[in-house]
Amino acid sequence: MLKTSIAARDEAAAERVERTPTVRGTLAVLSLSILLFSLGTSIANVGLPTLAQAFNASFQEVQWVVLAYLLAITSLIVGVGRLGDITGRRRLLLAGIFLFTVASVLCGFAPTLWPLIVARMVQGLGAATMMALTMAFVGETVPKAKTGSAMGLLGTMSAIGTTLGPSLGGILISGLGWRAIFLVNVPLGVMAFLLARRYLPVDRLVPKTGRADFDYVGTLLLALTLSAYALAMTIGPGRFGSLNLALLVATAFGLGLFVFAEARAAAPLIRLPMFRDPVMSASLAMSALVSTVTMATLVVGPFYLSRALGLNAAMVGLAVSVGPLVAALTGVPAGRMVDRFGGHRMTIVGLIGMAAGCFILFVMPPSRSLPGYIAPIVVVTIGYALFQTANNTAVMADIRPDQRGVISGLLNLSRNLGLVTGASAMGAVFALASATTDITTARPEAVATGMRITFAVAAIPILGALAVGSRARASCPSLYS
Repeated sequence: MLKTSIAARDEAAAERVERTPTVRGTLAVLSLSILLFSLGTSIANVGLPTLAQAFNASFQEVQWVVLAYLLAITSLIVGVGRLGDITGRRRLLLAGIFLFTVASVLCGFAPTLWPLIVARMVQGLGAATMMALTMAFVGETVPKAKTGSAMGLLGTMSAIGTTLGPSLGGILISGLGWRAIFLVNVPLGVMAFLLARRYLPVDRLVPKTGRADFDYVGTLLLALTLSAYALAMTIGPGRFGSLNLALLVATAFGLGLFVFAEARAAAPLIRLPMFRDPVMSASLAMSALVSTVTMATLVVGPFYLSRALGLNAAMVGLAVSVGPLVAALTGVPAGRMVDRFGGHRMTIVGLIGMAAGCFILFVMPPSRSLPGYIAPIVVVTIGYALFQTANNTAVMADIRPDQRGVISGLLNLSRNLGLVTGASAMGAVFALASATTDITTARPEAVATGMRITFAVAAIPILGALAVGSRARASCPSLYS
């Protein structure tokens, strides 16, 4: 008995000695995975004009290089998160990194446009795996007291990838051609794979009799439903036609079938009773609402900067990069604040900051200046970085180990759905508020008015998120104490 006790004590001491480098190595893997995901999202956008010329294709055709990637992520992220819970997160993340890297090679050597689009869809599957499992690994490997700092680090790496993508893509296209924007992922992917094999904790073996079955029917229904919704929000930008309506009807029908199937599944993809948890449901709802607002800066910003302020393309690019750069600098400090003051409390603070930034943009004086636009955008971005870190921490800190993957997938899904919805909704509000059918030829005064009204409307989802958060606080006051 004494020998057993001594052996257990020595084993625990050895784990404490090895814990710090292991945690640091794991965070390096997760950070690199997030960087690959966000770089894959942002770097392709800058190459669309070049791709259209290289393949002699229309913009509507080459935009599928971006849409295929985003559709794969949106439709599959919950499914791969759940698969990681069942089969083991380490082996699935390794498979996702490998798939992303191989798909990057296929993208770089694609002979025509449609093989490139198919390869981008495969790359999106790898990206969905990386995105879904990174937050799950944080809950598994990082001490609870440091979860906020780890989430802040991941937010910083995501912002760095978003900031780096357009500028790096432009340099690579100018010097090496469009294929380089995909091949640049290969050495990063190989590095991530090797680090993952070295540092990620080995999956615990679970007897087959103790494993839950994977819900293939639910996964397929959810993927088809989410694809229909994403297509409804992205096809025919600026116009809402019969095809968009048909896709929304299909979305509603698919959602009904999914709920019906999950209620009867022996091992459902998503356990519907968990939405009765006020913290969980509030966090997902707030994430979707707030993400719609972040798209306003990306949809409205470039047009306001070029049409209302008269900036050239280079200056517009620099001004738009301020937001992601601020997010990159804010991520780690935001994580430390969450660790110190609590995720739930900092969620509310972040929302208040975003609402304040939107209000400043709405009441902006007619004189219009670049600093006058950038300053409130910085306020919005800091608020969003704090909200995102705090909201993710509040959810992931107390999740059961066998649910971390699917919950991480749901958090990322809610964010993606908010971004997709915001791109369509905020774009429509901007066009309507500018009182023009062609925003590229609108008068500067009309664009300035459209910007102010759009951010006034953008404040509504933030106020809605504040209401949802306040209601969750009333339901679970102990979490905010």
